[in-house]
Amino acid sequence: MAAETENLQEVIKRARFVLFDFDGPICRLFAGHSAEDVAKDLVNWLERQGLHGLLTEEERVHPDPMAVLYAVNRRHPHSDLVVELEERLTQQELKAVPSAWPTEFADPLIRTWSAVGARLAIATNNSARTSASYLESRGLIDCFAPNIYGRTKELNRLKPDPYCLNRALSALGAAPTSALMIGDAPSDFVAAKEAGVSFLGYARNEDKVEELRKAGAEVIVGSLEPVLHMLRA
Repeated sequence: MAAETENLQEVIKRARFVLFDFDGPICRLFAGHSAEDVAKDLVNWLERQGLHGLLTEEERVHPDPMAVLYAVNRRHPHSDLVVELEERLTQQELKAVPSAWPTEFADPLIRTWSAVGARLAIATNNSARTSASYLESRGLIDCFAPNIYGRTKELNRLKPDPYCLNRALSALGAAPTSALMIGDAPSDFVAAKEAGVSFLGYARNEDKVEELRKAGAEVIVGSLEPVLHMLRA
C-alpha cells in the first residue's frame, strides 16, 4: 500500500498537463441510456438499409455500439455508410448526456487541478460534441475548452492509437514526460504508453482492475478521492 501511495503521489506531482478519458473517469455516459439499446439501434438501422448480412451474428448482438461501428468500418472504410453510422452513434451519445452519471469526485478533481494551474484536455473515443455537451452541463467546459479531442472519421486512429493524445499534447505545447493520462480501459493505457505519457488507471470494479493490470498498468485507483486529497495536499 505504501508503494502504491508513493507511485500515485509521483504521477500526480509530475503532471503539468492532464488528459482525461471521458466515459469512465468523468462520467458513466450510458448510465441511464443503455449502451446495449444504442448498439441495437445501430444494428436495426443497418437492417433497414438492407444490410442485415453486413454483420456477423455475434456483432449483431454485441452490447457495445462502438463494436458495431468498428465492424462496419472494417468492411467499408471511409465510406458514406460509416459516416452516417458514426453520426447516428453521436446523436445517441448526445441523447445520453442528460442521464449520464457523474463519476464520484470527478467534478471537484477537475476544478482543483485546473485551479492549481494544470492544463487539462479530453482524449476520448466518444464524440467531442458529446464530451463538450456533458462538460457544459456540469459547468466544467472552461476547464478544458478548446482542448477536447474525440472520435474522428478516421476510425482506425481511435485509441489504442495515440492520435488523440498526440493532438492534445501538440495543442497544449506539452512534453509527454510532463503529462498524465487518466483512463479506465486497456486501450487508454496502450495509447498513453505509445505517446510516452504517464498513466493513471481508474477502475470502478475488480474486473476493470484486472483488465488494466493485464494490459500493464501499474498505478490504479478504485476512486478519484485519494487523487483529489493528494492534489489538495
